[in-house]
Amino acid sequence: MSFRIPNRDARHLWLSSQGLSDTPTGPADPRAIISKLGFVQLDSIQVLSRAHHHILWSRNQNYREPMLNKLLAEDRAVFEHFTHDASVLPIETYPYWRAQFERRKSRMDQKGWFKTALTKVNIDDIKARITDEGALSTEAFDTKIEGPKEMWSRPPHKQVLDYLWYAGELATCYRHNFKKFYNLPERVIPDAQRTEKIDHAEQINWLCTQALDRLGFATSGDIKRFWEAVDTADVKDWMRKTDLIDVEVQTASRQWLPMQAPADIAQRLEQITPPTSRLRILNPFDPVIRDRDRLSRLFGFDYRIEIFVPAAKRQWGYYVYPLLEGDRFVGRLEAKANRKKGEFTITQLWSEAGVRWTDARGQAGRRAHAYGPIHWGVRHCVGLQPHAKGSLGKPLPAQHKDHQNNNHQKIESQRSRQAQRRTFAAVCDINGLKMRNNLVKRLRNGRTVHLHH
Repeated sequence: MSFRIPNRDARHLWLSSQGLSDTPTGPADPRAIISKLGFVQLDSIQVLSRAHHHILWSRNQNYREPMLNKLLAEDRAVFEHFTHDASVLPIETYPYWRAQFERRKSRMDQKGWFKTALTKVNIDDIKARITDEGALSTEAFDTKIEGPKEMWSRPPHKQVLDYLWYAGELATCYRHNFKKFYNLPERVIPDAQRTEKIDHAEQINWLCTQALDRLGFATSGDIKRFWEAVDTADVKDWMRKTDLIDVEVQTASRQWLPMQAPADIAQRLEQITPPTSRLRILNPFDPVIRDRDRLSRLFGFDYRIEIFVPAAKRQWGYYVYPLLEGDRFVGRLEAKANRKKGEFTITQLWSEAGVRWTDARGQAGRRAHAYGPIHWGVRHCVGLQPHAKGSLGKPLPAQHKDHQNNNHQKIESQRSRQAQRRTFAAVCDINGLKMRNNLVKRLRNGRTVHLHH
């Protein structure tokens, strides 16, 4: 009979391995966080904070933005390459990442648009300029997009720069205002990692082992999706040859699914502790959110980011943040920040189906006060009436756009009567703005509410 992992234990192990069990305090060590996670995805969208900064800050509230660039550009403690998207990885991973360089290059060689770019821009000319001039961004080159300009259109020189970067023939030297500057690997990657030779089979073994170590339990698909650096056939071959334990993991819907786990899974489960009850706003690109299938299986939380969905077709919103409390997802929040004005605006708030905002939680909110240092200039909160109505102490109904539209007139008629008594408590573990369960945002007729510190 397979070793069984109840759903709550599975959640606790997963959150612990992803750095979301402990209270995010103490000295900031972003290098250790990145090593624990395996990598941190980069993203240019800045609604409240860019994804990479938000992910690191969610695990230690003393993290500050310049720390990551220092690791990349000065300390050379991390390097940048492609997992599911552009990411930063521990520099110790570099010798095992050559398989990904080869894999990405092979895939690009099969794409017609890369082949076309290579006929228009000479690779040796780009390398020669970088050799002579040092790190260069795409703006140092002047080829133009040919044909209609679409979302993913790139000029030929940018496609060639990316080709060389994917293949490991160029490296990210640093970023300025998120703009990537390319340089030769020998100028970026420390000699110890750049010159270390590891055969292909050992690279695959290491990548799969490290993935499962962080996942705790997994299917072959989970392991493949972790890095997106190993093909399915290689993962399955590795699982056949490795001493793993057959386990059954209970899903949020109480089904038992067959998976595999490291040989020491029982000891790992004995050592885990329940996660802190702190309520956190997670980034849509957080490692716990990224694998939507795993997220749904473990937590019963169905999430899709809708940035590429036309506004009229969105179920929730452009950039919606999942709310994690302890080991369960309790809601979603849409918000924005105006750093020049120092304003944080909550535009929509939803609770998940079956989640009750208890009297105790409501009373704690009403006794609340704001506290702690404010970084990044956030000095007050703009409270807009969220679509999820009700006061703390009563359930906030799970709602989406269709529900909101159908009940719009009813909601509007209730606003004037309810505005004075409506309070909401939330945690915003967002860079520079600390709001915990005992912090109240009083939403009075849509006016700005100042939080005093």
